[in-house]
Amino acid sequence: MASISRLGHVGIHVRDLERSKEFYRDLLGLEVTDEDPGMGMVFMSARPQVEHHELLLCGGRERVGDDLVVQQISFRCDSLSDVIEYYKKLKENAVEIDMVVSHGNAVGIYFYDPDHNRCEVYWGTGLTARQPFLDDVDLTEPIEAIMARLEASVAAHGADGYVNQEFLAKQDLAPA
Repeated sequence: MASISRLGHVGIHVRDLERSKEFYRDLLGLEVTDEDPGMGMVFMSARPQVEHHELLLCGGRERVGDDLVVQQISFRCDSLSDVIEYYKKLKENAVEIDMVVSHGNAVGIYFYDPDHNRCEVYWGTGLTARQPFLDDVDLTEPIEAIMARLEASVAAHGADGYVNQEFLAKQDLAPA
């Protein structure tokens, strides 16, 4: 049976990305592990050698309003099989799925809870990929095929980061 091993990270929308980055870095001591000012994203961790990011800061809170503060709540799984099992369970229970994605260093399913808070279950691949890294993944494929495609994608794009624009367009996630 699929299970969550721990809370992985939380993403929040902020009004002033630089101010928030300085607060969490300089006052609380988190380390910036990756950032993309163009996309308005800063990835931070207290344990970067263990967890790429425990906090994700996303700009644009003024665009989405005060009602939307939580960007995501992410739960880490111990295996890709757990993520696949959650995918099946979410589909069987007609849960609204936002996207199924490869981040290179993780494979995740983004979905909404009953109050429409965005959540994620994910598995860390053990691969290194600069963030943001966003590519599609088909969890109906055999695990070997998923891993082969993931490894090829990270080998090609992991050092620079990668955002599959076709995937974004299909998901209606392209930056405004």
